Amino acid sequence: MYTYKELQRISNELRIDIIKAISRAKSGHPGGSLSAIDILTYLFFNEIKRTKENAFDPNRDRFILSKGHGVPALYAVFARIGLISYEELMNLRVLGSRTQGHPSYTDLPYVEASTGSLGQGLSIAIGIALAGKIDKRNYNVYCMVGDGEIQEGQIWEALLSAPKFKLDNLCVFLDYNKSQIDGYIKDVMNIEPIKEKLIAFNWNVNEIDGHDFQQIENAISNFKSTKEKPTFIIAHTIKGKGVSFMEDNVEWHGKAPNEKETELALMELKKLLETNG
Repeated sequence: MYTYKELQRISNELRIDIIKAISRAKSGHPGGSLSAIDILTYLFFNEIKRTKENAFDPNRDRFILSKGHGVPALYAVFARIGLISYEELMNLRVLGSRTQGHPSYTDLPYVEASTGSLGQGLSIAIGIALAGKIDKRNYNVYCMVGDGEIQEGQIWEALLSAPKFKLDNLCVFLDYNKSQIDGYIKDVMNIEPIKEKLIAFNWNVNEIDGHDFQQIENAISNFKSTKEKPTFIIAHTIKGKGVSFMEDNVEWHGKAPNEKETELALMELKKLLETNG
């Protein structure tokens, strides 16, 4: 198990890789990738622990990135743990590369499902969790959804079904960075009161700071000890976390930084790495 300090250093290093990859691609989604990376870091380094050797084990834990536009964060993790090369990470969005702009299972088999059509990944995760119950396997399924994404109607159908089937092997993270491509969530289509809605739908609900590794760990521990209910973790995050001019700035939902902005972002992240690990 990695310590919180080690996880913080890894996630900050991955933030640098995310910015480099998106800048090189001249296209991508930095805001939501930077807000999600701490959760992905904890999951893949302290929970899922994916390797090339266990990547297709039928008993492996699964991760579904329903908010597929945040895939630079997932690719950065894959490169760090050795599933793909650093060169492949830097081929983000290059035509014909395995590291497409949204997760593609047919291109990169370490991806558990092709996502990016928002609202569909949670249904896929529920299907995999239900299959695990039917097959009497003891794997867990982790899924990350976006806050703009959960405005989709299919999400709410899925939220109804998981408790019905008592999928206590399903843990959903909401990357709640409060904004989407068209503006702030509260202005586009307010999802509040989200916690009360989920409780009414019969989910086990936790609310955390999605950048605090101890809170992430405690929420996952609660998930593992909860029986006959799926778990939904409302993770409050900051869009563009780590880069001052991207933080809480809707403009950086789906725009790559130019050369000067990349230089400034990398300077800030390297300073953050030196200061906080």
